[in-house]
Amino acid sequence: MVMPMPSAAAGHDAEGSEPLLPRKHSGDQEGAASSHDHFDGASFSGAVFNLSTTIVGAGIMALPATMKVLGLVPGLALVVLAALLTDASIELLVRFSRAVGATSYGEAMGDAFGVFGRGFLQLCVVVNNVGVMVVYMIIIGDVLSGKSSSGGVHHHGVIEGWFGPNRWNGRFSILIIVTLGVFTPLTCFKRVDSLKYTSAVSVALAVVFVVITAGIAIIKLMRGQIPMPKLFPDVHEWNSIWRLFTAAPVLVTAYICHYNVHPIHNELKDHSQIKPIVRASLLLCLVVYITTSFFGFLLFGDATLDDVLANFDSDLGIPYSLVLDDAVRVSYVLHLMLVFPIVFHALRLNMDGLLFPSARPISGDNRRFAALTAALLTVIFLAANYIPNIWDAFQFTGATAAVAIAYIFPAAMALRDRHGIATKRDKYLAVFMIVLPVAANAVAVYSDAFLGSF
Repeated sequence: MVMPMPSAAAGHDAEGSEPLLPRKHSGDQEGAASSHDHFDGASFSGAVFNLSTTIVGAGIMALPATMKVLGLVPGLALVVLAALLTDASIELLVRFSRAVGATSYGEAMGDAFGVFGRGFLQLCVVVNNVGVMVVYMIIIGDVLSGKSSSGGVHHHGVIEGWFGPNRWNGRFSILIIVTLGVFTPLTCFKRVDSLKYTSAVSVALAVVFVVITAGIAIIKLMRGQIPMPKLFPDVHEWNSIWRLFTAAPVLVTAYICHYNVHPIHNELKDHSQIKPIVRASLLLCLVVYITTSFFGFLLFGDATLDDVLANFDSDLGIPYSLVLDDAVRVSYVLHLMLVFPIVFHALRLNMDGLLFPSARPISGDNRRFAALTAALLTVIFLAANYIPNIWDAFQFTGATAAVAIAYIFPAAMALRDRHGIATKRDKYLAVFMIVLPVAANAVAVYSDAFLGSF
């Protein structure tokens, strides 16, 4: 079934998507529709690749830490459950979008809840993407310049290890160099398509990280160098029970990709393929996440840090350990550097939509484009320098904007059901998708605020 292509409503779409067919100007399209005049449509494999790139980001680094909190058995089970809930929420989103001919998440929310709903979605995308990119910068700083754990142990960074501690390779200096030398030029592209090659390289680098991590764990396991991992959580008091919920926001953040579903759908040759594309992408990412969660926690056990990359700074007990340490860390840091501009692109469009809802496209206003880009990069840079670790960042974004985008908004559309297409199963599922994540994330925020991180 091919989704109809109506003219856009006034204001900016939440994703800045641009469908295959030309649409009336709505202030959110990047460039003219003529850029797609000779575009025959995206392939199945290309769509899976793009959606998988959206999913796999910094969340993978915190997943081994969730195994430390939950234990392997419930931890891996919840990784699977989060994937199933994400698939269900995207199915609701796509079905209700088709019913109203919406070509973006923002249009679907606008149809269900009006201007307020559309604007609230844009705000959540802004909060989520800022949080995600702050996490990227924190990880890059931890890996390249080092990190001190809560026990006072300093984990050396890659550059710090190569050249020794210096003023120029401290955390603040490293992040300035990366921001000005990498992020600034890459975020100056006005089209996502300009980043397709860097995106391809980023996925390959993520695979390198997973393969090396699994290989190291298997070698150590065969040598008997790894003790039995914790299968279930240690629950001995009320505080330990509350802390179990701190893993919930990380799992929500790990799978969020909803704001890119419509843009990918709009470019498909066959629009009916979106459902198998979503499932193929989630399955691919599920395999990556399970592999990383299992082998990452297997390697480091109770010493697993909230950012597992920081664990790769010492002798792993196998040949060429230091070389493998650096390969793991550098490959994933480069991956994050190349994913950053894609997430930033959606952030800039949504922020522009909130601030200038009736203005011409930001791609046609160089002054506004440059000012907004510089302001957002500055905010992200400062936040990355003052937020202590990625667990805190995940707690905030995962418990607020991410849970809304991933579960609450699609479920709310099903409950609102303006066009009478929701089944009883949809209603029950919608209530479940609202109550479970909201309750778990509320407890997680309480646990993190009053009991401290683990």
